[in-house]
This record gives sequence, C-alpha cells and structure tokens, in this order.
Amino acid sequence: MGRYGVLIVDDSAFMRRAISLIFEKEPDFFIVGVARNGLEAIEKIERFKPDVVTMDVEMPEMDGITALEQIMKDHPVAVVMLSMQTSVGAEATLTALQLGAVDFFPKSLLIKDPVDPKMIDDFLLRVKAAASAKLPMRSSVGSGKETVEETKREESSPVELLIIGCSTGGPSAIQSILPRFPADFPAGIVVLQHMPPGFTKPLADRFNNMCSLKVKEAEDGDVVMPGIIYVAPAGYQTLFQRTNDGKIALRIVADDSKLYKPSIDVSLQSAASIYRDRLLVVILTGMGTDGLIGCGEVKRQRGHVIVESEESCIVYGMPKAVYEAGYADRQVSLPHIYQHILSFV
Repeated sequence: MGRYGVLIVDDSAFMRRAISLIFEKEPDFFIVGVARNGLEAIEKIERFKPDVVTMDVEMPEMDGITALEQIMKDHPVAVVMLSMQTSVGAEATLTALQLGAVDFFPKSLLIKDPVDPKMIDDFLLRVKAAASAKLPMRSSVGSGKETVEETKREESSPVELLIIGCSTGGPSAIQSILPRFPADFPAGIVVLQHMPPGFTKPLADRFNNMCSLKVKEAEDGDVVMPGIIYVAPAGYQTLFQRTNDGKIALRIVADDSKLYKPSIDVSLQSAASIYRDRLLVVILTGMGTDGLIGCGEVKRQRGHVIVESEESCIVYGMPKAVYEAGYADRQVSLPHIYQHILSFV
C-alpha cells in the first residue's frame, strides 16, 4: 500500500499544527490540506480526495458532526474523530460513529506534555487502519436478508453466556445486533469494546435506550444473569468468578500489563474455565489480534466461536486472526450473526 493522503480538520491553529507535525514525521502519510471548519472540510474533501480525514467535533460555521453527516452522504471517506474525554465529547463521538466515522481518538493524548510515543504510535496505527478500512454502513436494527436455513440448531449444551468482542468499527456493528435480543433471551451477555476510559458508560446508556434488555456498564460484583447486557468498563479488565453460593460474578480489576483495557483475551481466558461448553464468543470487526489467545482457550474448553466475515468487517483483523488459527466454528457476515447466535441458545 502506498502513502495515505490526510486532511486535518480543526478550528484551532495550534491543533492543526500539532497534528500536522505528527503526520509529517510518519513516511506512510502526506498532508493534502487543512480545514478550519466543516464547510471547508467538505469543499477540500471534494477537491483533494484524501484517503482519511481527522475531524474535530466543535468548530464554528459547521461542526464536525454536521459535516460528517454530509460527507458520508455526498463524498464518503474514512473519518477519524478527535474527541474530548468528557461526557459531552463521548456522546458526540458515539453519534459520529453511528453516522459513519470509522474510529476516534482522544484529542488530549496528542498534546500531552511530555508526549507519550506509545500514544502517538497508537494514533497513527488507527488512522492507517481507517485509511484502508471499508466504510461502515449506517447502523440499522434488523435485516430482511436473514437466511434461516444456514443456522442449523446446535446439539450441544445451551449457551449460558454470550461474549461479544470488538474494536475498530465495533459500536456500529453491535448496534446491528444488541437491539434484536428479546427481553426473555436466556443467556447473559457481556460486551468487550476497545475504548478509552470515559466512553463505555455513555455507550451502555445509549444502548439501554434502544434495547429490550437492560444495558449497563459492568461494575465489580455484578452477578451475571439473563436479561442484562454488561458493557466492560474501559481502563480495567473484566474477569469472571464463581461465588460461594454458586453464582458467577464479574470482577473489575486494574491491570496495566495489557495493551487493551478491556482485553478480550483476558476476559475469555477467565470465562472459559467456568462456562466451558456453555460459552459462546462472537468476534466482530477490529484491528489487531486481541481475542486470538482467548478463543484458543474457549475451544480447549469446548466452547463455541463465531467470527464476522471479511465482507462486512470495517477492519478484518481480529476475526481474521481467530479464523486463520482454526478457532472459529462459523464465519458469517454481520447481518447473519444474530440468527447464528440463536442457534446456540
């Protein structure tokens, strides 16, 4: 793959320069232009046709959310939102992901003093992944294209826990699945979405307003039970522990030894030995290989794994790693995943 052309959109001259300096030091990118607001961004996207756009949210004349909606309608391009780690910033970010932004990154991490090289590397990796990603489809609940004949009922023990793991492109992917679960779905559900701290509670609150099941950010000591979708909190690891009375509770622990918090691998390794063949894992779109080691343990414990196929993935990284390792029982496109989940419960 050649170099990626990037358009930088921010109303702050300081931020435009700071972001430009990051890309100027990276040979895989070249800057096609900068824009001070959404109106300029739309005009320059049409003129320069960048591979990827970094987009601020709050800007004069036209904000980033309004611009994004028009961009995805008229001139679709990969957009990475630069968001503030506040409740307002998190809500705007989730709206942007719903409208078609590929990914986001906390703005504050790009201007820390001193600069954290790992954060800059992570930012560049995310922008590069976005530039080569498939553009997400607008999230929708349900699809008239289900092929029920493909989802033969499994003869194994009914699943008691469903774990969904995802990263880049995950919020829009899980929005096409979670609202479809009925209130009487018989298994507990845990969602592991790679996000910075401060974003998972707004994500859970948003889904709680659109799902039949209760959706909450997981808390230490929560007992896993049907009727609730637990979103693993960012910045921590989510583990599973059997209590003295035989129930299974979540343990939310601090752990800086892993790149991802939450780590899908960590949670799957914890759950596999407890749930064994009553565990179903779904690995959705995302860059990297988080979930590979965990899915290996799930299969050793006779659990079940579904991965999203390349045709619907925004980034075919995590599902690809699991599939190529031979750990996937099924590989299916996003519109069909819900129906395949039902065949295990």
